[in-house]
Amino acid sequence: MKKLILSLAVVAFMAGTLSNSFGQVPDKQSVKARENLKEEKKDVVVAKQDLKVAQKDSVSEYQKLTKESEVKFKSNEKCIADLRASITKNNSKAQATDQKKVSLLEDKNNSLKKELADYKVLGQTQFTTFKAEFNRDLDRLAKELKDFKIL
Repeated sequence: MKKLILSLAVVAFMAGTLSNSFGQVPDKQSVKARENLKEEKKDVVVAKQDLKVAQKDSVSEYQKLTKESEVKFKSNEKCIADLRASITKNNSKAQATDQKKVSLLEDKNNSLKKELADYKVLGQTQFTTFKAEFNRDLDRLAKELKDFKIL
């Protein structure tokens, strides 16, 4: 019985010693993994800050586009009103046709207003594409209004 207790005590002592020794010294891979994790966390923080700055830039550019476009919309509306007035003064045979053309141009102006109002700023690259297409369409409309001739 003494041998059994003694052997169990020795086995328990050895098991305890071995189990404690395995968890004490961190291996090089885990240390390197922890360092990489810290670096990645820093990269994530920097990326979040960059995203916030880009979103602020997109919003400010959107507001700038809105202000610039509002001036162009008002100019287009004034031009449309002038065209309508000159069409009614002329009493020509093509008055109905001219009125329809002016109405189409007015609809284009209103649809561009709605498109700008409905746009949600999603990202810098998407906004750049939207801005280029929107400005092109708005400039094309202004040119059509300028080139409109009453028959």
